[in-house]
Amino acid sequence: MKKALITGITGQDGSYLAEFLLSKGYMVYGLTRRTSTVNNERIKHIQEKITLVQGDLLDQNSLSNALVEVGPEEVYNLAAQSFVGTSWNQPVLTGEITALGVVRMLEAIRMVNPKIKFYQASSSEMFGKVVESPQTERTRFYPRSPYGVAKAYGHYITVNYRESYSLFACSGILFNHESPRRGLEFVTRKITHGVARIALGLQKEISLGNLHSKRDWGFAGDYVEAMWLMLQQDFADDYVIATGENHSVKEFVELAFKYAKITNWEKYLKIDKKLLRPAEVDFLIGNATKAKKVLGWTPKVSFNDLVKLMVENDIKREKENQRV
Repeated sequence: MKKALITGITGQDGSYLAEFLLSKGYMVYGLTRRTSTVNNERIKHIQEKITLVQGDLLDQNSLSNALVEVGPEEVYNLAAQSFVGTSWNQPVLTGEITALGVVRMLEAIRMVNPKIKFYQASSSEMFGKVVESPQTERTRFYPRSPYGVAKAYGHYITVNYRESYSLFACSGILFNHESPRRGLEFVTRKITHGVARIALGLQKEISLGNLHSKRDWGFAGDYVEAMWLMLQQDFADDYVIATGENHSVKEFVELAFKYAKITNWEKYLKIDKKLLRPAEVDFLIGNATKAKKVLGWTPKVSFNDLVKLMVENDIKREKENQRV
């Protein structure tokens, strides 16, 4: 039975990946930081089936110890300071975790067991102010936030360790992927959560920043399969994972209100200039041809179905919260 260690297992992607690997018969281990308040909400339904081990991407020894303790064949590095907005307020911490945390894990693998296969969660935010569309594995990076810059470091250090030490190290350049498990600080979930509360008479408006940004949005549950497929290949490589279509924040808002059966959505929307970023990423759309050809991967959940899934889940959740 294969063993996999997931950093960031309590996050959106970590929880979906843990479910997926369990369905494949893996023994699943999750690396978690020691904190005074533990948030295992996303994995509570599978907590009896997985094993949590303590470790921190800021601490080299803890990563080596975790690898010795678990003895995994595969490591999926999904942990990061992953919110772009926060990276402007905490740029140094973002660099420590999202950039240097990657090299700490790669060093741990190199020293403990260089046969471990490694997956790095790269991001479309590395493309930033795009130099070509759609973006492929060969598109030059032009990150526009401390988060994007940190992810670019993590991406290149993964390539570097693959080429320098012959590690099986892959990066998945994942475009935006959402789900009902998305954190409330992310714009998609902020929208669906706010729309659900408006539909139930619990909230009067949603405050948003730039409505014109366009993103290539997919479903997180689809994207974790691509992560796994990368580590099942004969050779390590990097892949863009995307739907190949993009939509504006405004389109997302309109659809969310539609699925909540609310008309005149504009009256519930407030534009707050404080929510605008110092440097904005306006237009992202990915070309996943390589992933489709080599991995045999294709996204299954459409944009419309994704918005509907998130809105319906948030309405259900808010109704349950009201009953408690």
